[in-house]
Amino acid sequence: MLVVASLALVGVGCGGDDEDTAEPAPTVTDAVTETGAETTTDDDAEGEGDVANGEQIFASAGCGGCHTLAAAGTNGSVGPNLDDASPSEDKVVERVTEGQGVMPSFKDDLSPQEIADVAAFVSSSVED
Repeated sequence: MLVVASLALVGVGCGGDDEDTAEPAPTVTDAVTETGAETTTDDDAEGEGDVANGEQIFASAGCGGCHTLAAAGTNGSVGPNLDDASPSEDKVVERVTEGQGVMPSFKDDLSPQEIADVAAFVSSSVED
């Protein structure tokens, strides 16, 4: 019985330490949540586009080779004239992601954020 009692005390002593070490260490996600920065990250993930970055991506992805867009200084004639079409941001995201007709999908070439950025640039450039 003395042995059982001794083992029980050792188990309690070890168990207490295990509880402290069993609790996971803080992660980057925990730190982000505590600082409130997670909200910003979530907003970015939802696809709010950055117009300035979208302008750069429009140029580097070669969009102007096919599309006319005055704000980009392009006059491509293979795809629709974006100044005349005035596509909504959602429509640009759809077309750039999925493609249609001769326009290829860019979902394997551009991240969802880059697509959102291009959409923000195009839609803000053709409004009014």
